[in-house]
Amino acid sequence: MHRTSAGISGKYARSDKDYNQPDGHATSSRRVQYRQNTVRKWDNPPRTTPGRKEFYRSSGVCPSQHLQSRSVNPAQDFNALIKQEIMDDLVNKSYRFGHRYDGRNHGLYANSIKKYTSAAKRPLNQAEQTQLIRLLQNFTVTRSWSWRSLSTTLHALTSAGVFTPHRPMDERVKHTQAVLLSMLLDTIIFKCNQKPEARNIGAQGIANLLWAMAKLVDNRQEQTPELKEAVAVLLPHMNAQKDHFIPQQTANLLWAMAKLVDKGLQQTPGLKKAVAALLPHVHANKANFTPQAIANLLWAMAKLVENGKWTPGLKEAVATLLPYVNPQKAQFDPQQVANLLWAMAKLGNSLSCTWLPLRSNRSSADSVTTLSSLNNLY
Repeated sequence: MHRTSAGISGKYARSDKDYNQPDGHATSSRRVQYRQNTVRKWDNPPRTTPGRKEFYRSSGVCPSQHLQSRSVNPAQDFNALIKQEIMDDLVNKSYRFGHRYDGRNHGLYANSIKKYTSAAKRPLNQAEQTQLIRLLQNFTVTRSWSWRSLSTTLHALTSAGVFTPHRPMDERVKHTQAVLLSMLLDTIIFKCNQKPEARNIGAQGIANLLWAMAKLVDNRQEQTPELKEAVAVLLPHMNAQKDHFIPQQTANLLWAMAKLVDKGLQQTPGLKKAVAALLPHVHANKANFTPQAIANLLWAMAKLVENGKWTPGLKEAVATLLPYVNPQKAQFDPQQVANLLWAMAKLGNSLSCTWLPLRSNRSSADSVTTLSSLNNLY
């Protein structure tokens, strides 16, 4: 069923008045099932302008755009992000433009939350998350959204810690998290399965979506069938875009693949094909990886080996990266050093026992040099 406008049905205290729509009409609503969760669907038909089929271009600046356009200070009152007028504006946009609404204002608002947490150098704490989730009951995700809006929203909300399950967690917060995430994943699955094949899904969007899905699992979100399906339908599009990923995206994607596998995702033929498609780009971009990317890549390769087996592509990628660790050793932070030491220890036996014959001497020497350099940082 096409959800043209679905908000999350919550149990929080609500205003005595319905949200007023354009033309002075109050919103009527009925409950529908959004996969496994109850959501609220707005019944008012979208207003359209006769003779116009193109997407709208929003005039004026909504509250979420004000938030996006200014620098958010961690000392700033968090209430700036949770004003009801912000959500009223988003509901208004989604209702007013109906199937022509591409989700851009929702994406801007989600990104403003991420900017807040980036400035604070921490994800939302539990109190902030609870306050925000209360507002997000009417956060709508529809199938008319653009890929950019979808990827921005999922990436930003995940990065900010909106979906992080705290313990203990209020059931109302847990319910709202689940329904909002379900809406996002369902829309991603729908768009990926469109025929002809999904258009306008670029390299940046794919990298953001897969990183976000891996981060969800890393933050203790359950690997639901819906999340697994979203990963599976995205992988072919990732393969199609493989030549367009910049070095940082390549590193992020391999980290995401390894994290998903480490958390229990089955190494399907599709996932193995996706990893194999990315590995040649490690060699091609070897001089362009940041210290963080190098640490993430070697950790990812060690995890893939731990949960699978060596492949020629993995051996080549590790051999390519090792000479770049020692020259950048002073730039690794303590966590990266720890990850690298773990990766080298995990890869150690394989480096000496199963390496490509032509690279065995060089690789062994590089691994010894790398381990020695990293140990000296402690």
